[in-house]
Amino acid sequence: MLTRLERDRRLYLAIRQETYSELFQEPIGKILLENQRLCLLVFDSKREVILQWIP
Repeated sequence: MLTRLERDRRLYLAIRQETYSELFQEPIGKILLENQRLCLLVFDSKREVILQWIP
């Protein structure tokens, strides 16, 4: 809905590093990243720090 109201806004999905490692190392996850259809913010939940911004 936000992308319809504000087309210039880029939305990110925040995920834990463990989830990123498990899901996006699989072939389907790599395809999602290659197609740049999904913007991710990868964080370390224990240290509470952002590790990666993936536009």
